[in-house]
Amino acid sequence: MASCHSSKNVTSSSKYSMSKKQKNEVTEVEETLDDRLSWLPDEVLVQILSLLPTKDAVSSCVLSKRWRCIWTSIHNFIFINRNYSKVKNFISFVDHVITQSTCSKIKKFQFDFDRSNREFNSKISLWLSFAVQNKVEDVVLHSFDDNLTYELPLCMYTCSSLITLKLSGWVFDEGTGIAWSSLKSLTLHLTELEDSSIAKLLSSCPALETMELSFCEGCRHLEITSSNLKRLTLTNLSVDVDDYLEIFAPNLQHLDISGNLGPIEIRLVNVSSLVIASLTFRLSCLEEGWEEDDIEEDSCYDYHQGIKNLILDHLQKLSYVTELIIGGWFAEVVFMMKLGGVMLPELRCKCLTLKLHVSEHNLYGIASLLHTSPHLESLNIHIESQFNDSSSCQLELGYFAEVDNINLPSWIPNTVFPNLKNVKIIGCPRECLKDWSEGGFCKLLELLKFLLMNAVALQKLVMVAKRRKCCYCSESCVSRHLSQLAKKLLDTPRSSKNSVIIYQEFLA
Repeated sequence: MASCHSSKNVTSSSKYSMSKKQKNEVTEVEETLDDRLSWLPDEVLVQILSLLPTKDAVSSCVLSKRWRCIWTSIHNFIFINRNYSKVKNFISFVDHVITQSTCSKIKKFQFDFDRSNREFNSKISLWLSFAVQNKVEDVVLHSFDDNLTYELPLCMYTCSSLITLKLSGWVFDEGTGIAWSSLKSLTLHLTELEDSSIAKLLSSCPALETMELSFCEGCRHLEITSSNLKRLTLTNLSVDVDDYLEIFAPNLQHLDISGNLGPIEIRLVNVSSLVIASLTFRLSCLEEGWEEDDIEEDSCYDYHQGIKNLILDHLQKLSYVTELIIGGWFAEVVFMMKLGGVMLPELRCKCLTLKLHVSEHNLYGIASLLHTSPHLESLNIHIESQFNDSSSCQLELGYFAEVDNINLPSWIPNTVFPNLKNVKIIGCPRECLKDWSEGGFCKLLELLKFLLMNAVALQKLVMVAKRRKCCYCSESCVSRHLSQLAKKLLDTPRSSKNSVIIYQEFLA
């Protein structure tokens, strides 16, 4: 283990300000730590400290004589400047850690910051140079201020050791060459990217396997020809009104599109190798700040017709995927398509996952997707918050009003699910079900009863509550609803005598 440098001063000054009682308590802690951890090698202690935020790792030097120098060998550096009331204190701390560090290979270097400062900005390049010189593998640069953007330092463009890079609020120098030969995962958040910038990035990252674009602007044609890039995630993208984003990715295996995309269309030009497709996004004919009266009736009808054609094209392009994941808005559009007499393509997926609250507006869209999925073996329903969309136009509301005259047996008559073996209902831990509407509960119950009656190969229907006490309402909202649901289903007739209903609860 390397020498201790100046950390001794930190320990001495900390003890100097302690009362006699506090000194006795520290001495007791030191003796306890010496007894319990003395048999651990330094390498293990370094691993433990590297899992902590760097501020906590450095603070450990006051706990025991054994720990005074160990923090200088940590290989993870996690700096969070919002933990400091003054920027100069944060800068001083980072400088101290870097000058005392004896690490020769950095695994992770993370900066989370929420303020701009001239001196702070001038230090970023020096700190990142330290990471690059020590062959950093994972870099996370996260700005919490949406109005701040930083230019990526030149030293980062040729960091050949980089494996994972996550940037939020950073911009690239168009004229600087990129050489990320080892990069496997790239995440860009709040970044403006033209098509040429994306093309340059992809050509400079030959080993790239996953890419995520979140709240990014400017991209209109995403062409991915690399055989290594297998997963693409797009969240809350933004382009000009009435514009669209084309995706040409013949080797892509996993595509995930989510968030509120406004009126933006995402066109799947070529995604012929997809295995998993997740479509939990939503589009709206009303822009933020617009009123319904601002939209002419004819243009609204044309827009919805275009949306129906887009979703039909998505279903046709994704008809061969093994696993399909959809959200509530997608199911609502499918319902409106079926009301309009649109024929859906046959889906070959074996696993369908629904991330939504089952409601009267999406129930029949769900049923239509099930009806057109004869190969389906597993159905998962992740109960998530219902998106309260106050921007629904009169045309949408007119479609939704039709549900009063529909029931499942009449919507998909004589339907049998020949291969459906497993159904799982999951109460998501991040959602509160205290105010789950009676209508939503009844619609989910209606769907499950329908499946029990028509899934001839069904083996298990499992309901999982992932927590007992909700952190939002402080009640057992998830377990209460799901256990009640299980009780109501126990007496329901089943087409398969071998099927069982299981309720599971995990304490959290």
